[in-house]
Amino acid sequence: MTTLSLRERQFPAFSRGWARIATFSLLIAALTLVLAEASASDLFAQTNRDEKPYAVIVGTVWGPDDKPVYGVKVKIRRENEKRARWEVYSDHHGEFGQRVPAGKADYVAWADLKGYKSTVTVHVDYDERVDTGLHLK
Repeated sequence: MTTLSLRERQFPAFSRGWARIATFSLLIAALTLVLAEASASDLFAQTNRDEKPYAVIVGTVWGPDDKPVYGVKVKIRRENEKRARWEVYSDHHGEFGQRVPAGKADYVAWADLKGYKSTVTVHVDYDERVDTGLHLK
């Protein structure tokens, strides 16, 4: 007859293959991590594949006193078009940004504000960021 220790009486799994149980648990955890990483990378690759290339026109609206101006409506159009295609507003830092299709093109941006005139032409070559400024006069 074998005598069981106090630990073996309280935790029978210790006496019956606790090492197998721990190994199996670690194997399940590792397999779960591998599957989660594989599905996340597939999802990331799919979202990048669906996205079309674009350029960004970023600028700052400056007032007559050379300080950034908040809340000014900025209109942007292609140079060969008559009407504005995009309208954005300057933020609290006077900055604005607009995505445009990638590729060679010229754009005209102007502040839509009565009493002030400001127009700037922006040239885009590829999928890039182009910085500009609108100075209100």
